[in-house]
Amino acid sequence: MKRGSTLFLKLAVFIIGTPGLALCVFGLPWLVNNPANPNFAHMLYPIIVAIYLSVIPFFVALYQAFKLLTYIDKNEAFSQISVKALKIIKLCAITISGLYVVILPFVFMLAELDDAPGLIIIGMVPIFAAMVIAVFAAVLQRLLQEAIDIKSENDLTV
Repeated sequence: MKRGSTLFLKLAVFIIGTPGLALCVFGLPWLVNNPANPNFAHMLYPIIVAIYLSVIPFFVALYQAFKLLTYIDKNEAFSQISVKALKIIKLCAITISGLYVVILPFVFMLAELDDAPGLIIIGMVPIFAAMVIAVFAAVLQRLLQEAIDIKSENDLTV
């Protein structure tokens, strides 16, 4: 693969991480200090805590994606370290999905009190997005492992 395409993907990983960092540094602290309705602030706190907790696996997954792109640059894409990076990405996506499943009842209660049923749909988007990424990473992990196995069999016969 050409270095330009991996450079573009590395830049994309960086751009994906920037809003997450900005949300944690600026957005969520502002929301804690200025809730839209102070009567519902007690339900907002568990949601914010879970969002902060979900940022950890999010950045771990971004770092693993960056490492995976570095392995591709070094022509080490078909190796066990790439499989391990995909496994970590899969586990991070499952963790993020699990955290958002845990906060979904709080989102539901908040939507009930605020009479905002669309909030439930918005609360479910990260769950499904993370699960799609987990399934995609699992499929890539399995395909890469099979390719490595085939390659090692061919190396033994030659």
